[in-house]
Amino acid sequence: MSATGRIAVLGERARVEAYSLGGALISPADGAREVRSAWDSLDDRVRVVVLTPAAAAALEGAYDRRPGILTVVMPP
Repeated sequence: MSATGRIAVLGERARVEAYSLGGALISPADGAREVRSAWDSLDDRVRVVVLTPAAAAALEGAYDRRPGILTVVMPP
């Protein structure tokens, strides 16, 4: 495992696209199925995931069960 990692931002396209300007890996996902698919396909180098509130709700706490990844939920 590398000492460095990536930051990913996952959620509704309108809320995540701008984060790519700062170098984050964005995972636009507009529905629950897309959110779960994006979560499952995160790169192994991702160490921090910023979730929109809707994405966090769609994952139903699954993000708590992925060791090695720090998750943060955006304010509404």
